[in-house]
Amino acid sequence: MRAIHPAADAAQTPIGAKLRAARTAQGMSLAQVAQTTGLSKGFLSRVERDETSPSVATLVQLCQVLSLPVGALFAAPDVQHVTLADAPRINLGGMNADERLLSPRGEQRVQLLRSDLAPDAHGGADLYTINCEVETLHVVSGAVSVRFTDRTITMTAGDALTFPGREPHTWRVEGGEPAVALWVIVPAPWSGSA
Repeated sequence: MRAIHPAADAAQTPIGAKLRAARTAQGMSLAQVAQTTGLSKGFLSRVERDETSPSVATLVQLCQVLSLPVGALFAAPDVQHVTLADAPRINLGGMNADERLLSPRGEQRVQLLRSDLAPDAHGGADLYTINCEVETLHVVSGAVSVRFTDRTITMTAGDALTFPGREPHTWRVEGGEPAVALWVIVPAPWSGSA
């Protein structure tokens, strides 16, 4: 009886982009990697474009130079999809705001919030802070002003504002029309898992 073996997948596993990302994250040029490994720049470029497959020994050597575990090249990325319809409603204290958590509930590195704002929506009369390093507000539609202790900045559709997360501020919709805004908060001050 003949043994049956699974057929190899004809589609090669793309690893080039991961190798390129590891190299550029370390600020290394192709020439530096070529010099360190003894491989040609042309060969390394073809590997990074997934035009050729390196041997196992070469792959291990590249990963050592790039301080990258070999297994990381083949691991599936942790991709989480959150639809607007499934995004949980949250209340961060804004008035007349429909706020949704678009990043996954357990994500701690970053938080993405969408705020659908009524014409009279605001963050309250008092300035507040968020326990994070950085906040970015992107106005998708309408106009929103952000008041700090020393100034007020009015933003319209397409504008973005980035500021330290612990900076006292509040916000208000301007112009008598509704607005839509996206807030990016790094790191996430609240995981939403409770």
